[in-house]
Amino acid sequence: MMYDWSNSTSLTQDNDSASPLENTARTFFELGSAERIAILYRISEEKCNLAKLSKDLGCTMPEVRRNIIRLTSSGLVDRESNGTFFLTTFGKTILEQIPTLDFLSRNKDYFSDHTFSPLPLKFRRRIGSLSNSALISGLVSVDETLNDIYNKSQEYVYAIIPEVPIDLIESIVARLKRVEDIENKHFRFSYILHTHATVPKRRKQLLDALGFEELLKKGTVERKMVNSLLIGVVLNDEQACVMLPRIQRNNKIEIDMNSIFYGEDTDFHEWCLDYYRYIWHNARSFDEKGLVEI
Repeated sequence: MMYDWSNSTSLTQDNDSASPLENTARTFFELGSAERIAILYRISEEKCNLAKLSKDLGCTMPEVRRNIIRLTSSGLVDRESNGTFFLTTFGKTILEQIPTLDFLSRNKDYFSDHTFSPLPLKFRRRIGSLSNSALISGLVSVDETLNDIYNKSQEYVYAIIPEVPIDLIESIVARLKRVEDIENKHFRFSYILHTHATVPKRRKQLLDALGFEELLKKGTVERKMVNSLLIGVVLNDEQACVMLPRIQRNNKIEIDMNSIFYGEDTDFHEWCLDYYRYIWHNARSFDEKGLVEI
C-alpha cells in the first residue's frame, strides 16, 4: 500500500513543518537500543523505579536514567509521583508490535526467498504471533515433526498440506484406530487438500481397512478441497506448524514442505487455528477425481 503524501504536511524549511513520517522515524530511533527495549519489557511486567530497573537489568543507574529520560520524552513511558515508571498507552501499543519486527529480523535469511504474499492481509498483520516459533529445516526433520503432531494429538488434528506422504497417512490411521478402540467420540481429524494433490497408491487400501467411509459418516473425519494451496498448516490441540511458499527462479511461488515454523506457544497456535478455520470456511466439497496417485 502506497503512502498518501497528498494528505500530509508539505516539506518546507520551516521548523514547524515536518516530514509526514518524522514521528514514526523518531519512534524507531528511540527503539534502536536493546537496553531501552529491555526497559520497556521490564516496565510492562510491573511498575519500577530507577533503582529496581538498574538491579533487575544489570545496568548502572546513570545508564538507566539516561534511557528513561529518552523513553519519557518520546511518550513511551511516564512517571508517577512516587518515582515509579509505567508504560503509556502509546508505549504498550508500540511494545505489542515488537514481536513482528523480532520475528522478521531473526528470520531475514529465510525471507530472502520466501514470502507472505498469499496470506490475507488480516493474517499478515498478525505475523508477530509467529515470533515464539522455531524454524525447522530439512525433509527428515519436517517429516518427524508432522508425525509427532499427528501422534500426540488428543482432541483433534487439522491439516492443510499440498501432498500426503504415506507415513503421514499411516500415522493418522494409527491415531484413528485408537479412537475407535477407546470409542473416543470427541476426536476429530479435519483436513484440506489441493484439488490435484498427490497421494500414494496405498492410501485407498489403508483407508478402506480403517473403515474410512464410516468415520466420514460419523463426523470423526471431515475433509474439503481448495483450488490453490500456497500456505500449509498442521496442528493438534497443543502443537502447530506453518509452511510458507518459496519464490522460485522463474518468480513463481510454491509451498515449501522442506521448512516449517513450529511452536507450542498459545498465540502461534491461535494464529494457525484461525488460518485453518478461515480456509475451511472458504473451501469446497471434497472430490477424489482430481487426486494424483504416485
